[in-house]
Amino acid sequence: MMEATRDYMYGKIHRCTVTDAELHYVGSITVDPVLLKAAGILPHTRVDVVNIANGARLSTYVIEGPPDSGVICLNGAAAHHFSKGDLAIIMAYEQVPVSQIPGRTSRAVHVDGQNRILSVDSHVTPRLEDLGLPENNRYAQVFI
Repeated sequence: MMEATRDYMYGKIHRCTVTDAELHYVGSITVDPVLLKAAGILPHTRVDVVNIANGARLSTYVIEGPPDSGVICLNGAAAHHFSKGDLAIIMAYEQVPVSQIPGRTSRAVHVDGQNRILSVDSHVTPRLEDLGLPENNRYAQVFI
């Protein structure tokens, strides 16, 4: 019998600024590879993208843009849900066996208004037995 798996958010780009929305492209989201590396996200892999301005959430795949460009461009049908200047969160997931989730690290890349990296946080997933410990409490943690 195979062990159950869960979707695990291993990397995200938090509060990035959408630089463009290109309706007449075949699809996907174009992202500066500097940001992809920092978050551990590979091209052609699925991500969820959330628009902080209007609450839209969609799944698409990543393509690599020019390095150090700061590009975050929603392409194809996704362009209907995002506008230049919107703030977004890009989240990448992987299927992980349940027994391998505790101790696994998730990265959050924080950027400025031009999508330059300000910081990269790493969060280690606690064991079920450790839930409720003060050091694991991230309630009301503010990201600006």
